[in-house]
Amino acid sequence: MTATESADKALTPSLPPAARELIRHRSLFTTLACCLLSFALFWCAQRLANVTMIDVMVYRAEGWAARAGTDLYAMRATESRLPNTYPPFAALLFMPLTLLGVEEMRTLATAGNLALLVVLVHLTLRLVGRPLWWPRPAVALALASAVVWSEPVWTTLRYGQINLLLAVLVLWDLSRRPGDAGYRWAGLGIGMAAGLKLTPALFAVLLAVAGTVRGWQRLRGRRTGRPDRTGPTGLTGRPGGTGGTGGTGRTGFWNPLLRQALTACAAFLGTALLAAVALPRDSHRFWTEVVFNTDRPGLVEQTANQSLRGALARLLHTPDPGLWWAGAAAVVAVAGVAAGTAALLAGLDAWAAVACAMTALLVSPVSWSHHWVWCIPLLVLLGSETLHRSGRRVWRAATAASALLFCSYALWWVPHTPGARAELRQNGAQMLLSAGYPLCGAAFIGLTAVVALRALRHRAATAAGAGSSAVTGVGAGTGRRQAVAKE
Repeated sequence: MTATESADKALTPSLPPAARELIRHRSLFTTLACCLLSFALFWCAQRLANVTMIDVMVYRAEGWAARAGTDLYAMRATESRLPNTYPPFAALLFMPLTLLGVEEMRTLATAGNLALLVVLVHLTLRLVGRPLWWPRPAVALALASAVVWSEPVWTTLRYGQINLLLAVLVLWDLSRRPGDAGYRWAGLGIGMAAGLKLTPALFAVLLAVAGTVRGWQRLRGRRTGRPDRTGPTGLTGRPGGTGGTGGTGRTGFWNPLLRQALTACAAFLGTALLAAVALPRDSHRFWTEVVFNTDRPGLVEQTANQSLRGALARLLHTPDPGLWWAGAAAVVAVAGVAAGTAALLAGLDAWAAVACAMTALLVSPVSWSHHWVWCIPLLVLLGSETLHRSGRRVWRAATAASALLFCSYALWWVPHTPGARAELRQNGAQMLLSAGYPLCGAAFIGLTAVVALRALRHRAATAAGAGSSAVTGVGAGTGRRQAVAKE
């Protein structure tokens, strides 16, 4: 029995041999059928639940306001009188929604989000970069058919949100490799995502910090006369990656991490400039007033707010955690960017991406539960570690606990009557249930720091061993050739 057949049998132990054979040789067809069935059931369940898709209605109202030239930030949409909280660039992209009827728009939003879910899983698998037993499209379809039932995805489609689009834009950038189509434009997706919603801008900060550290390491290596032995680092973590020196001997400060950060900043500034030209009054109001109004999206203490600020508001029984939130957010922001930087420099790109996403969700004043669609890359990454690392019991437990958290809808088990502000009177157990996502995000940042530091120490030890082998080689010329070969 081959290794692949053994793996297939281990993955499907309860299935008869004929079914296992079908899955192995017709994996794409089988997973596509399962995915379509799951999506069809999901669609029916949402319609039976009479989902309002209220946020896509707000987007449509923003598009109408932009078309009509009315005040974007004075408008109130739907019966709930919801305000616009996005940058004015978003309203320009929402204008095509005004050309559709309500039912057509809702259908398009649901179908588009389901397609984006598959793309998100596919890009995550690409970023993780681990070998797969089945073709990547088949694995992506299989995983998408399962994670569609998670609470963040359900809520995203319930409201018709754009969270999956933002995550796909970011991961498209971070998963680019040299030779890929559009590689030179990597960073454009992050900039556009930040133009739609400000929180993805933290990814540009991460790239800039990691690129600065990478450049300093290169300059230090040039000053000391020693080549960079840290191995392939940056945005792929594999030979030929975008952040390392590989075997080219490059020691300049400029590197692909900085290039992506600069591209992201340029793209973001481009969105702001375009909006300023098309909507000057709205742009001025957003950047001078609306962006500083952290209470505009809604009540901070709502259970749906799974940010650090929301958790502290419920913990302290106050709608304004004030300096407690400011201090905690600063600590988490520094820790998250530091952990993500270490992961990028160690070549752990998926870890860096998810850690940065968790950091952005935690420090944002409001992170509704549907913003946490980044749980999908988190679950895929932890599942991959479970399959490929030693000590599988620990990794299996972490993966199972995370999956249970995001698929149990536990945050809704507490009193959360709209307008009643019941969240300010939660007891200890209720506060724990309604703080599940922030606790998971903080734990993942800590885990990323541990994994990245271990990887960096291993690389340093490997580089030191390579240097010792070069010095003790047969003859000075042979030693130099061995050193070059190992680099």
